[in-house]
Amino acid sequence: MEPNIYTSLAIALVLGLLSSKCIKIIRLPNVTGYLIIGLIAGPYCLKLLSFEVIEQFLIIPEIALGLIAFSIGAEFKLDYLKKVGKSPVVIAFAEGIGAVILVDLILIVTGHDPAFSLVLGAIAAATAPAATLMVVRQYKAKGPVTETLLPVVAIDDAVALIAFGLSVAIAKGINSHGSVSLISSIINPVIEIGGALIFGAVLGVVLKYLTDWFTGRGNRLSVSLAMVLLSIGVSNITGLSALLVCMTMSAVYANISKASDTVFELVERITPPIFMLFFLVSGAKLNLSILPSVGFIGVLYIIFRVVGKYMGTAVGAKLSQAQPVVTKYLGYTLIPQAGVAIGLAGLATKIVPEYGGQIQTIILCATIIYELCGPVITKLALKKAGEIE
Repeated sequence: MEPNIYTSLAIALVLGLLSSKCIKIIRLPNVTGYLIIGLIAGPYCLKLLSFEVIEQFLIIPEIALGLIAFSIGAEFKLDYLKKVGKSPVVIAFAEGIGAVILVDLILIVTGHDPAFSLVLGAIAAATAPAATLMVVRQYKAKGPVTETLLPVVAIDDAVALIAFGLSVAIAKGINSHGSVSLISSIINPVIEIGGALIFGAVLGVVLKYLTDWFTGRGNRLSVSLAMVLLSIGVSNITGLSALLVCMTMSAVYANISKASDTVFELVERITPPIFMLFFLVSGAKLNLSILPSVGFIGVLYIIFRVVGKYMGTAVGAKLSQAQPVVTKYLGYTLIPQAGVAIGLAGLATKIVPEYGGQIQTIILCATIIYELCGPVITKLALKKAGEIE
């Protein structure tokens, strides 16, 4: 009997649940388990999930990314940003931009295609908060590094989405091979990003009025999902960044609606199975046979992303006059990378299709390495900073 999409979904969800139980034995984040079980069950290994099944699942990554961006925007409440002060905001932008610029430069200097370098470099900004927060909670870390770390990781992914949107717009101009003028190659990214921000802001206002009108919890959840899907659909048609649109929509909504906390909580409740499938499918796409061809690039990415983040954190901490202990140790806590980076790697297959497989393989392998090493390094850094007993 040939498995259909329903049995394949059931198999994928059960495998994901089992992997989360197994991975907890060695105290690693669930996302690592989803990636590994996806790789094992995928078309390049046991073939429990065939290429045809993976093709049928293609809608899942786009929806998952829209929901991830929606949740990131929720962190941009002005009250919250005023409360934490300028230091986390400055550090988040500095460490994100530091990673992007350093990876871009290293790849371009070593002779790689500029469009490929820009797209891969942009993904370097993203940090996975889950693994870092797990360490903070497990060891009850307290102190200036921890207090700065929590808002930085909340803001960090927003910086990654902005950097990715800008880099993609420039990469599209480079890939046009001279078919557009220099002025157009400068103006088009501005229009694309500006359009995404304006459209997202309008949708945020619309969402506010809709959730005021529909007051039931089920109705508000349905409206929110409809708006996320609308954001993705219209963005795909118009060429805008769906990530920036969804993030801006939720950021505006978070600041103008009294119901925002309730709505974000409702949306968060339905995301676990979607995110599980998203990471599992990402793992299933991992083709280890092309590892030799991306090995050198992967090593450059893994090393210089960390160096860029550490240097950027130090610069941001100095500029914002953070405590010396923050300058010295915070950068070590920003190594993990997962959800947003994997999603952006998936989008890269559309932007630079000739390099899509390479970028996905690099990011997925880097994710596994970062998720294995990141929590351990975070623990050591917090211990050195005197914030873990």
